[in-house]
Order: sequence, then C-alpha cells, then structure tokens
Amino acid sequence: MKLMIVRHADPDYSIDSLTPVGWEEARLLAERMAKLDITDFYVSPLGRARDTVSLTLEKMGRKAEVCPWLREFEAPIYKPDSPKPGCTWDWLPQDWTVEPRYYDPDRWTEPEVMQAGDVAGQADWVASHLDAVLAVHGYERNGNLYRAVRPNTDTLAFFCHFGVECVMLGHLLHVSPMVLWHGMCAAPSSVTILNTEERRKGIASFRMSAFGDTSHLYAGGREPSFAARFCETWENMDQRHD
Repeated sequence: MKLMIVRHADPDYSIDSLTPVGWEEARLLAERMAKLDITDFYVSPLGRARDTVSLTLEKMGRKAEVCPWLREFEAPIYKPDSPKPGCTWDWLPQDWTVEPRYYDPDRWTEPEVMQAGDVAGQADWVASHLDAVLAVHGYERNGNLYRAVRPNTDTLAFFCHFGVECVMLGHLLHVSPMVLWHGMCAAPSSVTILNTEERRKGIASFRMSAFGDTSHLYAGGREPSFAARFCETWENMDQRHD
C-alpha cells in the first residue's frame, strides 16, 4: 500500500483558500496526480485543502471523503514566547529544545504545557482515525506495526496540512511530532509518500520514500513557495520573520 500525504497549496489564510500562486501550484499538482492510479481520496474540511484537491478531482472525475480529523492539528497551548494560546507546533528553538521529553515519541505530550492543551487526546484522535482508514484497506494496527490482513497495492491520497501531517507521520514511523514540526519542512502542495514493507508474511511497516516532494512545481517551471519557512539569516528582510 502507498500513502500520499499532500499539503495544501500556497494559502490565503484570510479567506481559507489559496493565493493566485496556490491555484497554479494546485494545477501543476493535478497534472501529477491525474497520472496515478489512486484508490481513494481523503481531504480536510478546511477550504485551503479542499480547494487544492478540487483541481485533481475535477481532472480525474473523482470525489474525496471529507474527514474532520484531517483538519489542521488543533490543540491550543500557552507557549513560553506568547501570553495567548497558540498552535502546538512552531515553537522558538530555544524554548522547545531544552526539554528532552519533546524528542521522545512516547513522552512528548508529558510536559505540563502539553497536558493543559489536551495535546495527547487530540493526537490520539488523529491516530485512531488514520488507523481506522488503514484497517478498511487491509492493514490493522498491532503495537507499532500493522497486521497485513489483506495485503494490497492500493494508493491512498490525503490532502491536509503540515501540522496534522507530522502527527500522522509520528504515528506511522514512531517519531515525536515535535521533531518533525521543527526539523522538517513540507512546502505548499508538496507530496510525502510512504509505502508498506512486508518483510515477513503478515507483518507490515510503513517506510517513507519521499518527504515534501515538489517535483511537479519544478516540472512546471515554478519554485516552491517560501510560505512554510522562516528567514535563513536575521538580516534578510525579504524572507519571512516572526
């Protein structure tokens, strides 16, 4: 089985849709996706994700299942750098890296700030629904692995958001989402791919073969949007600052 996790294209958050650049990214993404044999599509209920998948669905004459659990990961917390609650990801490096538990896939939700925001509950909600989809397609969770009840080569496409994508990857690969949120960057419209490996009969695991791939943009003569990143040097005022 192949999983394709697609981040929405360049967003206009003010209207929960896409920028003109984002619509062009979605068009180029549709050119790529339409060439594939995709078994099922799943999409976040948020506008920017639904708009991104819309061009692919139109081109292929397909429909997608709208899944509330694929919305952007929502568990507001009080981070050290802000007096108001905010998203669970996007911490300043000097704040989160001093806590060893954030690097631990089994303990990253233990710190008090995470407990107060019900981060563990929200992460479990995402993971359980992801596992439910995989079970429908023949792979049932068993510890940190999956039982290949009905092994297959289906391709499932999930159109969603970077925050929830990292929660999904953390569950599938047994990695702390904090490390993924802050150490990896999926540009708008990028594609992450995982494949099952069944090295012993009936025992499957997922292995990532691509993360944040934007080859469809380069094929169309476009550079990936900078929207997902922060300035490489503080003095560069042309790049995004906090």
